[in-house]
Amino acid sequence: MLESHAFYLPGLAPNVFCRKAVEDSKCKTKVEVFVNRLDSVESVLPYEYSYFDFCTISDEPSPVENLGQVLFGERIRPSPYKFDFLKNDDCHLVCTKRFTSSDALRQKMLKRLMKGMVLNYQQHWIIDNMPVTLCYRNTENQEFCSRGFPIGCYVTKSGHSKESCNIRDGKNDTFYVFNHLDFEITYHSGQGETWGSAFGEDGGRIIAAKVQVNSLNSEKCDRSAEPLMFQSTAKDVEIPFTYSLKFVKNNDIRWASRWDYILKSLPQTRIQWFSILNSLVIVLFLSGMVAMILLRTLHKDIARYNQ
Repeated sequence: MLESHAFYLPGLAPNVFCRKAVEDSKCKTKVEVFVNRLDSVESVLPYEYSYFDFCTISDEPSPVENLGQVLFGERIRPSPYKFDFLKNDDCHLVCTKRFTSSDALRQKMLKRLMKGMVLNYQQHWIIDNMPVTLCYRNTENQEFCSRGFPIGCYVTKSGHSKESCNIRDGKNDTFYVFNHLDFEITYHSGQGETWGSAFGEDGGRIIAAKVQVNSLNSEKCDRSAEPLMFQSTAKDVEIPFTYSLKFVKNNDIRWASRWDYILKSLPQTRIQWFSILNSLVIVLFLSGMVAMILLRTLHKDIARYNQ
């Protein structure tokens, strides 16, 4: 008897990852992070990831985008963020960006970064065809996950800041760059599943990718360090971009249900059954009218031909 599998997204098969020590043709050892365009609800202009001079990689081609991604203006690019599966990392320095007063181009890039924080531009990253989400709990202790995270925070001259700003006791007229990211990747180990029998505890499928943003003025990810901050008049700025990584096993959630936690936390994505049924009725009604017109026209043509 032939065994068959079906998945909820046509053309998208699940990826199996494994430790580097048990590398196999049936699994991947590297978890790649892809970046997308940045956008803001306060601006109609989206920007490429490289526009704000973040850490980039130039020797890899961009993934091929499908028609839908092209039409929606997606700009998916490779990134220097690459993880070894099941290898936790307390601190990893990706790159350091330096802005000096003597370099006009670097000053232009710094002004871009400041403007992006003022307008609360959001980054959109992708891991294993899933958005990297920023999750937090609201006043009702319910988890809310956003499919993007801010590049930084700006505290105005009057002391106001955006809701996404997690800086305590922020100074007025100050920019805080979220240069440190804490990644948490949740995976299903495949225990009790046919696909996981070959890897044991050394493999799995990714079911969630979450991130927390921080501002740390330290290349060694020192949590006690001051936030990386500068004022609008700053000219000489140095920004180290770092991250930490933790893998968490969760065999209660299957790969086919991994989008559920995102859909539940976004009210606008809940299925509107009435609207769907209403649209179907309208489509069927219009299709019936067109069919009747075609049949009448065809009947008249046949009758005319017979005469």
